[in-house]
Amino acid sequence: MRLSGLMNDFEPRRPAARQPPGGALRSGISPSSPALAALLAAVAVALVAAIVLLPGLLPGGASASPTASPTAPGGTGSLPTDPAEATPTPLPSFTRPTPTPLPTFTSYVVRAGDSLNSIARTFSTTARSLAWWNRGTYPNLDPTSSGYDPGRIEPGWVLVVLPGTTVDDANPPTPSPGPPTPIPTIAPTSGPPGTPAPTTATNGPATVISHGPRGTTKIALTFDMGGRLDPAVDIVQWLIDNGVHATLFPTGQAGTTTDQGRAALQLAATRPDLFDFGNHSWNHADFTTLTAAQMADQLQSSDTAIRDLVGQDTRPWFRPPYGAWTYTVRAGVGAAGWQDLVMWDVDTIDWKSTADGGPTAGDIVTKVVANSQGGSIVLMHLGGWNTLEALPDLLSGLQGRGLTPVTLTEMLGA
Repeated sequence: MRLSGLMNDFEPRRPAARQPPGGALRSGISPSSPALAALLAAVAVALVAAIVLLPGLLPGGASASPTASPTAPGGTGSLPTDPAEATPTPLPSFTRPTPTPLPTFTSYVVRAGDSLNSIARTFSTTARSLAWWNRGTYPNLDPTSSGYDPGRIEPGWVLVVLPGTTVDDANPPTPSPGPPTPIPTIAPTSGPPGTPAPTTATNGPATVISHGPRGTTKIALTFDMGGRLDPAVDIVQWLIDNGVHATLFPTGQAGTTTDQGRAALQLAATRPDLFDFGNHSWNHADFTTLTAAQMADQLQSSDTAIRDLVGQDTRPWFRPPYGAWTYTVRAGVGAAGWQDLVMWDVDTIDWKSTADGGPTAGDIVTKVVANSQGGSIVLMHLGGWNTLEALPDLLSGLQGRGLTPVTLTEMLGA
């Protein structure tokens, strides 16, 4: 057994020799050396510089702040942008279409000699429409009233009117419009009190009308009443049942003082959309034998009686008895207020019986259908001998030629 080796195992180890201060370590520089401090300071400066300078060096000049505006490198202000992005594509502009103006009410001051029919023609409407529009102001114009009297209008009344518009009786205006705000009207300017009213066209000679415009498909069926009255009521009823428009020319005497005449005119008055009324004198006098005063008396007496019965004025239509007229007749009739002297271009001669050489029903149909054209005015009679029998085929024949019966107002509009 080697005791020296054993003793060596129990010998205390000597401590390592102390490194002199400031000496170099085997692994590097001492933490307390000035060189290390300088190195750390350089690293800190580099980090600060990186933080400050790095945003400007990023691609596209991105900013560290999501809300900051981009700036140009090395300066201030906005970065240049793509022109396509700088100028936005303009959006299509919307132009509001100009609305079609709605018809507006105007006003008309009634003059001496005016009637609802004459005013209606001026404004391309109907007398019935004028009555509906003005019933609130003038109760006698209310079609629903028992006191309805459209023939009574007075000079100075201010009527409202919607030009070019017709009221549907099934849907009348409610409430009735009142007078509009005063605007210029077509009434003549009034002079000082006592100054005579200016002369108007209705005071000149009546215009002779034998037919209407030829370039239309309209035809006017007109029926005189005077003398024989049977079958006047049946003819009017047939026209109503078949929706045929016509103009009636009764004498005041036959139309308002006889039972058949009154019944026929009152029946026609129930359909103002189908019938116009004209003046055929009071008792079928020959106007070529009358003075101007006598003509006026004949016309006014007849008009008053017919208007009281049916509620419609006969102006401006006058048909001379026997078709007889002269310039003197035209002057007298025009001065009395009837501006149109209505003749015809197709005469059925239906007032004459077949026994006296008058036409049969077939003759009437053939004559009317063969000779009528656009604008024709056909003369028949409510007391015609074979007129009622002729009407169905007459109407069918006219329709086959493309002709439509209308009133004189609908044909001539004046």
